[in-house]
Amino acid sequence: MTLVRVPPPLAQDVDLSKTYDAVIVGSGAAGGMAAHVLTTRGLKVLMLEAGKKLPIEQELRSMQWPYDHPRRGDAPPGYHSLSFNEYTIRTPPYAKSSTFQHVMSYVGGWGGSDYVKNILVDEKDHPYTGTKYAWVRARALGGKTNIWGRLALRLSDYDFKGKTHDGYGDDWPISYADVEPYYDKVDLYLGISGVKENLPHLPDSLFQRPNKLTFGEVRLRESLKKMGRVLTPYRAGVTTDGLKHNRYRSKCYGRGACDRRPGGCDIHAVFDSPTGLIYPAMDTGNLTIRTNSVAHEVLVDRNTGKARGIGFIDSATHKSYEAKAKVVIVAASTLESARLLLLSRSPQHPNGIGNSSGHVGHNFCEHVMGPGVTGLVKDLVGKPPTLDDGRPGGFYIPRFRNLKERQPGFVRGYGFEGSGGFSIFPGNAMGTPGFGAQFKKEVRDHAGAFIGMGAFGEVLARYENYVDLDPDAKDAWGIPVLRFHYQFGDNERKMCEDMVVAGREMLETAGIEVVGTDEKILTEGWSIHELGTARMGSDPKTSVLNQFQQSHDVKNLFVVDGSSHVSASCQNPTWTIMALAWRSCEHLADEFRKGTL
Repeated sequence: MTLVRVPPPLAQDVDLSKTYDAVIVGSGAAGGMAAHVLTTRGLKVLMLEAGKKLPIEQELRSMQWPYDHPRRGDAPPGYHSLSFNEYTIRTPPYAKSSTFQHVMSYVGGWGGSDYVKNILVDEKDHPYTGTKYAWVRARALGGKTNIWGRLALRLSDYDFKGKTHDGYGDDWPISYADVEPYYDKVDLYLGISGVKENLPHLPDSLFQRPNKLTFGEVRLRESLKKMGRVLTPYRAGVTTDGLKHNRYRSKCYGRGACDRRPGGCDIHAVFDSPTGLIYPAMDTGNLTIRTNSVAHEVLVDRNTGKARGIGFIDSATHKSYEAKAKVVIVAASTLESARLLLLSRSPQHPNGIGNSSGHVGHNFCEHVMGPGVTGLVKDLVGKPPTLDDGRPGGFYIPRFRNLKERQPGFVRGYGFEGSGGFSIFPGNAMGTPGFGAQFKKEVRDHAGAFIGMGAFGEVLARYENYVDLDPDAKDAWGIPVLRFHYQFGDNERKMCEDMVVAGREMLETAGIEVVGTDEKILTEGWSIHELGTARMGSDPKTSVLNQFQQSHDVKNLFVVDGSSHVSASCQNPTWTIMALAWRSCEHLADEFRKGTL
């Protein structure tokens, strides 16, 4: 039996009179990785997290069957999850004038709102304004890594050198060769499952045991080979073989609640920042954590213009405090990090710290999603059920557009995530007509015969897509909120049209009957893959950070989350965020020891 170790107790009294070597804002994938690397190198680190430390196993309850929950996973009365129509018809702030006591993002409406009601932010306390945007935020130790989708992919030089390849945008100041050793470090330290495919546009990882494909998935994989495309088992940030060096993680043993959305893994086989990075960092004796700490300013030394710490508010008492440090590391997530930089105005940095270029908040990009297809594998209708639950994911079809041949209508590409087979709840039940014994038989006969997939496409980075501070609106702590100026363009719309055509073609070629297509584009933000806003580059006039995610303007300020990305690619960003953070924090530690920061 797998035993989940008890986490170390968080320090209750944090000494704010001392000056730490480094202060980290945020405890998600980027903040956790920064803590791991710096504490391993001997630096004394203070981590500030805006949310609380939740008893995450009690929140997720992934061993709980739906029928054991009094509301089948729904939150108690008074809670409301925003719907697609609300995001589409209304404009932010979405919770304004709501009659519900608590309002969550759409993620809470995925059939498990009770499991995430304390992880996702209450939109009433955390408003934002501007154009339509489905902003998903989690304020708790570990942030969104507590419920992330687990797909762990690498970028390639098709991404890092996108402009060289197709002429659009800007190249990153780094190449795959610069990041590859750090991808390897992340793989080995955190664990990842998958199969090697030897694709230049989707580099392989150092994989642990993969999850098996279902019958329908294998059929589609074999058919795609003839089309020159690849279907590979879901590359999940999951340890399937275990990790001998981490006493807080357990290896995956495939129980059914993995298929429940939103996700989360309370045996911690899936990577999450607390068990994967933060608790081991605490064991070094070099990490101090203060939760309920809402950062609102990077403090500046009036004489040098360098960062000297963080101004923050206790979320419970609303009292103001300062945390002093020799180096400031911002890892609050792309949009919150941009907000913090813009909030940090001073005589030395009148437009916000690190913003002499005027690019903070700009070049905002992500992934567009929505289009997808559903197929029926007729050979599986009426067949005995198989055990397909408990997989951290089904399959992934990497990008196949605009690699060697130019696709008319749009640049860059998209990939598909999908799955087939039996799941914890037969999704076809809702759309099956009838009642009684015949209805039950119809649902059971078809439950494992469906296969579906949806696409994630690259949103081009554009200067005109940006966020700034609203001059009037404030959050529950009196801090100015973000205002969005952001929308998809023609390239994204044409790409989405192609997603539906390509998805249908692939299923039909495999002899799978297409029973449904979805052509709508989901609201901006739906992918939860926010990137850009403080991009790296070689020219300080057109970028915010250098190749080590270090501010061009303030040498002891680093921004190590998705803010630094020059382009979005079409691959999920979490593994790249952590690889870059590892690389940058090694550089930081070296420079710190030299005394150059």
